[in-house]
Amino acid sequence: MTLYLVSASLIVMVAATIQGSVGFGLGMLAAPLLALINPDLVPGPLLAAALVFTVLMAYREREAIVFREIGWALVGRTAGTLVGAVIMIAASQRIVSILVGVVVFISVGLISSGITITRKKNTLIGAGLLSGFMSTTTSIGGPPVAVLYKDSQGTELRAAMSGFFLVGLLLSLTGLTLVGRFGVQEAYAAGWLIPGAVIGFLISGRVIPFIDRGHTKTAVLAISTLAGVSVIINALMVNGI
Repeated sequence: MTLYLVSASLIVMVAATIQGSVGFGLGMLAAPLLALINPDLVPGPLLAAALVFTVLMAYREREAIVFREIGWALVGRTAGTLVGAVIMIAASQRIVSILVGVVVFISVGLISSGITITRKKNTLIGAGLLSGFMSTTTSIGGPPVAVLYKDSQGTELRAAMSGFFLVGLLLSLTGLTLVGRFGVQEAYAAGWLIPGAVIGFLISGRVIPFIDRGHTKTAVLAISTLAGVSVIINALMVNGI
């Protein structure tokens, strides 16, 4: 057991380094791999580790957070979390994972296209709704919100995502707790993942200068594409094609 938890923590460290430098990607990259190691590591333990990481991120990027925009996105996130928690009880995880993968690919298409989606009340609520549903069901909640910030500077993207994720993760963990999917066992597993998240945060500080030299959109696109592929492959491998 200890060996796989150490391996899981290393995976979280790499994913946290990427999220710390770009703004998202921890859940996207770590969730499919952790599910292969042990499905019980997702979503609860990973979300708990991500929460600790996000507290550090939000503090580092606090001066650039725009609370008005985050507020509308969190309205949608709350509703999406409730929907996701209910679906976790009733639906097949394979179907949910494939659905999330499809949403990720749609997000990738929007990010790579020349289409610009204005950040306003309706779009922020809609992105938050999708993010809440996706995060609660698979630990992957970044792409819908990242679409709205695809043309932003690195600091703006990281600040928006960290502020949004901070409250959103609390909502998702609360939802999982209420439906019996986050308890003592999940908290123990999270304790092994948290060190990797913290180390990844520290490493990311050295990567940020490179990302901020005009590579933010490319990084967002690459991470989103990888996430979409990995979540669908994971669903097919774990459950059988």
